[in-house]
Amino acid sequence: MALVTRKDHFGRQVGIQTDQLYRTSRLVARLTGMPVPANKAVVGANAFAHESGIHQDGVLKERTTYEIMTPEAVGIPASRLVLGKHSGRHALGARLEAMGYTVSGEEFRRVFARFKDLADRKKEISDADIEAIVHDEVLAGPEEVVRLAYFHVTSGSQTVPSATVRLEGPHGASQESAIGDGPVDAVYRAVDKAVGVHHRLVDYTLQAVTGGKDAQGEVTVRIEDTDGRIYLGRGVSTDVIEASARAYVAAVNKALVQACGNGRGAAAGKAAAAKAGAGPAAEAGGT
Repeated sequence: MALVTRKDHFGRQVGIQTDQLYRTSRLVARLTGMPVPANKAVVGANAFAHESGIHQDGVLKERTTYEIMTPEAVGIPASRLVLGKHSGRHALGARLEAMGYTVSGEEFRRVFARFKDLADRKKEISDADIEAIVHDEVLAGPEEVVRLAYFHVTSGSQTVPSATVRLEGPHGASQESAIGDGPVDAVYRAVDKAVGVHHRLVDYTLQAVTGGKDAQGEVTVRIEDTDGRIYLGRGVSTDVIEASARAYVAAVNKALVQACGNGRGAAAGKAAAAKAGAGPAAEAGGT
């Protein structure tokens, strides 16, 4: 961006589509599980945010006072269309298209269902919320071996944290309960019991997708299987425990897919998939 904004000084041409920088940065952050710091230049959340009065006044009078490049130049949309509970399929579809996503058929049905569910919890849904839903429902990774159907947690300052989790697959379901050091730990232990395989939690990250009390929480986890392989999972919800459960199940799904399709540890993977209700479908194709 220095070369682009100061090409008169550097005398160099850049053949990079700079309006894809923001989306590419977001993609890399999601694939690696490493959030972009808010103060990161060009693509950080605060790159084009101005809080102090003198900065705001300067930007309103002349943007180039404090912005040598525009948000649009790096792919940050200028307008933020806020959707709500009364928005329909057409409005969501138009917004997805404007954001650069091509979603149709069954994928759009899942995204719209999550959108309506979120609209019942939040008054306003921003681009960041929609982006999180798309990545969670469409771009999450391999097909699910098991699906989180239900969870219930009990926790408190004078209560031993416990959780009950129900996982479903094409040929049945598995429900297990467990206690833990906290509600999230209890959920993860219950999931491991439901699939019959223990996974070690390597890393857990929680960040807010947007601001406000009703913001969605995005949880990213890394888990390790018995062979030392690392799997990344992500979950999004206005409920932090639900987001944590979704993230862990997503990572466990990747581990099951790998175990079922790999000769090393395949027997354990197939047994785990069968225990969780995935049955022959999981054994046949690794998904």
